[in-house]
Amino acid sequence: MYQKFAKHPNYAHNSLISSHHKYANMMKIKPLITAISIAVVSISAIAAPADSTRTLPVRSADSLPSIAKKVSLNVQENRSSSVNSSATVKLNANKAKPADRMTQLIDAKQDAEVKASVTVSADNMTVEELTRKDEQSDSDDISEGQAVSAPSSATADSAADTSIKSITNVDGKKHTTLNLSNYAKQVNGATWTPNMKVNSAMTIKMQALLDWNHASPGAIDGGWGMNSKKALINFQTMQGLPANGKMDQKTWNALNKNITANKPVLVTYTITEDDVNTNFATMPTGSEAKSKMKGLYYQDIKEMFGERFHMDVRYLDKLNKNKQYKVGETITVLNTRAPLKQRINRVVANKADKTLYAYNDDKLVATYPTTVGSDSTPSPQGTFKIVNKVKMPWYKATVGEGTDKKVHMLPPGPNSPVGVVWMGLSKPSYGLHGSPKPEGISRQASAGCVRLTNWDVLEVYANIENGATVELK
Repeated sequence: MYQKFAKHPNYAHNSLISSHHKYANMMKIKPLITAISIAVVSISAIAAPADSTRTLPVRSADSLPSIAKKVSLNVQENRSSSVNSSATVKLNANKAKPADRMTQLIDAKQDAEVKASVTVSADNMTVEELTRKDEQSDSDDISEGQAVSAPSSATADSAADTSIKSITNVDGKKHTTLNLSNYAKQVNGATWTPNMKVNSAMTIKMQALLDWNHASPGAIDGGWGMNSKKALINFQTMQGLPANGKMDQKTWNALNKNITANKPVLVTYTITEDDVNTNFATMPTGSEAKSKMKGLYYQDIKEMFGERFHMDVRYLDKLNKNKQYKVGETITVLNTRAPLKQRINRVVANKADKTLYAYNDDKLVATYPTTVGSDSTPSPQGTFKIVNKVKMPWYKATVGEGTDKKVHMLPPGPNSPVGVVWMGLSKPSYGLHGSPKPEGISRQASAGCVRLTNWDVLEVYANIENGATVELK
């Protein structure tokens, strides 16, 4: 059953003015496709294993203005121009052992496959693929809306919160390190050293370490973009280190200090019957069509796994090419963080930083990438209070204006305009909430509210108290 709660002006929520072309600029850049093994092409960080059918663009720092920002991982490194683009660099090279004949043959085969794959056009990911979630899960026609209590006519199926259980209930899910690919093993064994070259394995490990330390990088994608760089700066701030966004020995030690030794970053997960039997539904266009659905469910199993394992769906695709996602099949996924066990009684949402800072009194305990308002509908500045907390809210969508105005009740679900959680503020029509498009956090716009990924907003929900202070800057 859904939580019932009295209708209150604080549930009001203006339209989400999410950009339907968050990747428009991305298509101006041909992503680099490089080896997932230990081969390093100059200083570029690759985003995922090479694939001849789909390519994964690397996240950039600021709306992808140039190819240079794809390699903005600010680790201290040797940038000697004498390094050949085909040079092979071993992680933790000081301890590297000579490869046996079988390893050499495998590496040679992988190199040949990579050379063959790079002949494929790098821009073979279509606009339709890049904007799929924007077009299908966000509503163009909503002029205003508000989170509301479940209608009395709501069916029991509509009130199911299986998507929340999918994200938060990790107990009993079978994670192993068996049958991992060479790439996954390199990620798990990656160790930072001074003067090391930028490489994909280290990028993923750093994103995972930040996730584990609750300095969320958002959807993990293997690219060192805006959200990852912010997360590193935020982690350094939490640890009282120089917040310069550069990796050094003190930062590396702090990242690993409270993490179990040799904790794997990438693990194998065995798909269950419950996973496959989850309700899925393709999102129609328009609020009227969505209002006729039983729930705004995940569109497919890969979208569900992306949110459960804090991954960009396209990166999940890259790690699991040719997988059928059937019961009993194993897939490679991210080993996500343990629950935050810190009381949150104050949060600060900073529009300039695009970050939500979570505090226990004066102690900064977690940070999350966020979208705070937009130029056309900016968030109010000031200090407010959390007045209600609701999982799986319904959404009252208003479409059109004047005599053409219509109201549609949208059922709950992870693809709701407010995601799986709404936390209303004492400022009417504003709140903290989830998002149907986790990959777009910090790049979207919202109608004045504070938007987070569904997994991050659930972590805040689990630890924040009613009456907590919310500062909007």
